[in-house]
Amino acid sequence: MRTASLRADILCLITALIWGFAFVAQRLGMEHIGPMAFNGIRFALGAIALAPLAVRSMRYPPPAPFLAGSKDGFPWLGGAIAGAILFTGASLQQVGLKYTTAGKAGFITGLYVVLVPLLGLFLGQRAARGDVIGAVASAVGLYFLSVTEDFTLAPGDGLELIGAVFWAAHVLVIGWLSPRTRALPLALAQYAVCSALSLVCAFVFEEITWEGIRGAAWPILYGGLLSVGLAYTLQVVAQRDANPTHAAILLSFETVFAAVGGAMFLNESLGSRGLFGCCLMFAGMMAAQLWPKAPVRPSA
Repeated sequence: MRTASLRADILCLITALIWGFAFVAQRLGMEHIGPMAFNGIRFALGAIALAPLAVRSMRYPPPAPFLAGSKDGFPWLGGAIAGAILFTGASLQQVGLKYTTAGKAGFITGLYVVLVPLLGLFLGQRAARGDVIGAVASAVGLYFLSVTEDFTLAPGDGLELIGAVFWAAHVLVIGWLSPRTRALPLALAQYAVCSALSLVCAFVFEEITWEGIRGAAWPILYGGLLSVGLAYTLQVVAQRDANPTHAAILLSFETVFAAVGGAMFLNESLGSRGLFGCCLMFAGMMAAQLWPKAPVRPSA
């Protein structure tokens, strides 16, 4: 059990690495194409790349029925719910970036680290003391890493804040769905739903040109094949064994990797403030992983 949990944590950290460098791709892609079109195409690419593996996995029995009386284990309803939440969070993040700074967007989006255990309380989940301390430390670290000016709730900040609630809800929904169905078909279903909703919005609200798509080709490919096709799938697989709060903390490291990617490819600098934020986030991860857990009392 401990080995499975460690493997899940490592997969979450790899996912954060891919997502962090995807921020570079998102910035470059937004220079050529609108946020809805970018999301729609990249999630479509992710779904296409995953489809052969997802179809192949259908020959194996699901770990548990999704609903009472269910036999095929393909969570169309669950995939639709997860995809709708994913679409909302991704759209709010992309659109919000047009009206606020990247630093503010990174911090506000990272608030889902704290929102996961808070929302989990309403679902009957208990957060250990180390989880709470780790979540708070990670959130404070995200602040020092991302925010470089006075915090004000501009329109874009409000979109990012609402989006953080949906990112937290997505972590919890995936954590509930993953042990109850096949991971790859679940990932495929949510990608397809997110892509369809994004493309509909793109055709209605944005102007899509072949020139723009060609200009954003490499960012779209990274965002579709790696950020979506691989990383979101790793998230689904990892959360079958990961503690929801641990997963949220580790996945929040995407902001650290985004800063590293920005320094490598966009000539951005962390500075002493950013390095201090990185240290706080690392301390938060260690607290969540190493803090002693209260023993479980045997039932009478």
